[in-house]
Amino acid sequence: MTESTPGPVEDREIPADAPITLLPVLALLLLGLMWGYNWVVMKAVLVDVSAAWFAALRTVLPALLLIAILPLAGKRFRPPPLFYALPIGLFQTAGFVGFMMWALEAGGGAGETAVIVFTMPLWLTLMAHFALHERITPVQLLAIAVAIPGLVLLISPWETSLALAAVGLALASGIGWALGAIWQKRYYHRYQPDLLNLTAWQMLYGGLLLAGIALWVEPFAFDPTPNFFWALIYNVLLAGALGWLLWVYSLHHLPTWVAGFGVLLVPGIGVLSAWLVLGEAPGPVKQVGIGLILSALLIITLYQRRQRHHARRLAAR
Repeated sequence: MTESTPGPVEDREIPADAPITLLPVLALLLLGLMWGYNWVVMKAVLVDVSAAWFAALRTVLPALLLIAILPLAGKRFRPPPLFYALPIGLFQTAGFVGFMMWALEAGGGAGETAVIVFTMPLWLTLMAHFALHERITPVQLLAIAVAIPGLVLLISPWETSLALAAVGLALASGIGWALGAIWQKRYYHRYQPDLLNLTAWQMLYGGLLLAGIALWVEPFAFDPTPNFFWALIYNVLLAGALGWLLWVYSLHHLPTWVAGFGVLLVPGIGVLSAWLVLGEAPGPVKQVGIGLILSALLIITLYQRRQRHHARRLAAR
C-alpha cells in the first residue's frame, strides 16, 4: 500500500518515470471525485439509518460484488491467507469505516471529518518508525510539524460547539487505517497477494465484523426514503465496487506517486462538497488548518515520489 492511499498494497510496481497516459489519469480523477463526494452522501444518509448498520451495508455488499467479479476479471477466487487478510479487514475496513461513520453520526462535519481521517499517512509514518524500523526523516518530521498546528486549528478546541467525540472517532478511523497498512507492509512480501482479491476478501471480513457489531447494538431498521436507496446504491456500486476497480486500474497503469496525488483529491473534494451541498462552511481559522494538513500530506506524497525514484536509480546501478 502506498502511504497516502486507502487500498491494499499494490501487487505490481510501475516505474516512477513511466509514461503517464490519459485514461488512467481520468480514472483516478473520477475516483477522487466519487470518494470525495461520498462524505456528503454518508453524512446525509444518517437521518435514515444508523451509522453501525450503514457501515455494515457499505462494506459487506460491495465486498460480495467484488468477490463475484473476481473470476470475470481473471483473478483468483480463493481467499488470501486468513492470517494476512483478517487483521487488514479488522483495522482497515472495520476500524476505518466504522469509526468514520460513528464520527459523522456524533456530529462531525463531513468535510472536517474527511480531513481528520486523511491524516492517516502521518500516523503511519510514526508507526512505521517503531513497527517496521523505518527511520523518520527530516522531511517527514517537517510534514508532521506542519500538520499538528493544522489539526489544532481545524479542531479549534476553544470553540464550545466542538464535537469532541466526533474528533476522537475520526482520529481513531485514521489510526485504524494506518494499523491495517502496517500489517500489510509487514507481511506483503511473504504472501504477494493480488490486489483486487485481497481488497474483496478483507472488506468482507471487516464488513461481517461491522454487521455483528450492528446486530449487537440494535435491530436492523431503516427509513426507506429515496435518500437511503441513493446512498446505498452510491456506496455499493459507485464508491464501492466501481471505485475499487478504478483504483486497481489506476495502480496498474500509473506510478504510485501519481496515485498518491489523486487520493489527495478525496479530502479536498469532501470539504468542497460539504461546503456547497450541506452548507458546512469552515471559518477562516479552520480553513487555515485544512490548508496546513493538506500541505503536510502533499509534502509526504512528494517525499515518497523522490524516495521511490532514488531507490530505483540505486537498484539500476
